[in-house]
Amino acid sequence: MTIKKSPQTALIHTDYQAPEGFAAFPSAIHHASTVLFKNVAAMRSGQWKEKNAYTYGLHGTPTTFTLEARLAEIEGGKHCLLAPSGLAAIAMVDFALLKSGDDVLLPDNVYNPNRELGKWLTQDFGVTARYYDPLIGAGIAALIQPNTKLIWTEAPGSVSMEVPDLPAICKAAHARGVLVALDNTWSAGLALRGFDLGVDIIMQALTKYQSGGSDVLMGAVITRELALYERLSGSHMRLGMGVGADDAYLVLRGLPTMKLRFDAHDAGGRKLAAWLKTRPEIAKVLHPALADCPGHDIWRRDFTGAGGLFSVLFDARYSEPQVDRFIDALTLFGIGFSWGGANSLAVPYPIKGMRAQWSEQGSLVRFNVGLEDVDDLIADIEQAFAALEA
Repeated sequence: MTIKKSPQTALIHTDYQAPEGFAAFPSAIHHASTVLFKNVAAMRSGQWKEKNAYTYGLHGTPTTFTLEARLAEIEGGKHCLLAPSGLAAIAMVDFALLKSGDDVLLPDNVYNPNRELGKWLTQDFGVTARYYDPLIGAGIAALIQPNTKLIWTEAPGSVSMEVPDLPAICKAAHARGVLVALDNTWSAGLALRGFDLGVDIIMQALTKYQSGGSDVLMGAVITRELALYERLSGSHMRLGMGVGADDAYLVLRGLPTMKLRFDAHDAGGRKLAAWLKTRPEIAKVLHPALADCPGHDIWRRDFTGAGGLFSVLFDARYSEPQVDRFIDALTLFGIGFSWGGANSLAVPYPIKGMRAQWSEQGSLVRFNVGLEDVDDLIADIEQAFAALEA
């Protein structure tokens, strides 16, 4: 600088610039709210929507742009937007595509916060949210109204595990000009190629397998179509959705090992599910890789893996307090909502209170199989079964 600086000014303005030429495997962490421009012309020419320049921290830094590009590549998409959570990503889609007087269809087994968001849209925003049988397939055509603008899908349902026929739903929707969004969190974008099956938008909760550490909240919305991306990015900006560089870095750090971890979760989950299927305490194992799981044939056709999340139904002779005692007796399974982390989890769900269409009997418990030795998990469940009879 050509002016003399006081000590206070020197604390803020420095003449030092790090030498160029540094490179490392990890992505750099760029913290920024204010982004500096080279000159006024650069400030005026930068367009946040087109991502051809950095304009403000909310609209992206090299760290978040890198994460978005890599997530889009994993899903086979072209455009990606980050959100502070999976639910925030769902809200971004709804507020981008729906307005008062519109109609949205959701599967009856939808992620419950998505259901609650649908109720809110109906009560306060004049959007009608209706629910359909997740196994409806091409029959969804009969539910599409002139004001239906969006159909949500979830493959499979993250509690009751039904697998929808995505190509059939997409074909029926597109014939009527309706967009289809997929919650693809269960497969992490690795075991299901949603865009190839016809969906228009893919939502991911990066909280799960992408981070893998049970320590990050983040979501993503991915699409292939530029016009659709522009609608989504308008919602992203108006809702003020941004993520911190440190969290983005944690997800970037998890991506190189995600496929290895996912495959390990998958192998562990299948082994535990097969063992549980032999137990008299369990009436039914809801795992898409098992032949008697609703939608199994569709899973075999469309999926290449399963991850570590599945549910079981306890024999109807066991009361809810008994099943709660079983969960409390587990030592290697935490009690918590999520999946995709190294630690196994077990959570009871009041499924009849969540589903309009649910006729199965028995208490439902959802397992996330972590990265522990599965034989140890089996031994833990076996000793916890004794609490059922206490």
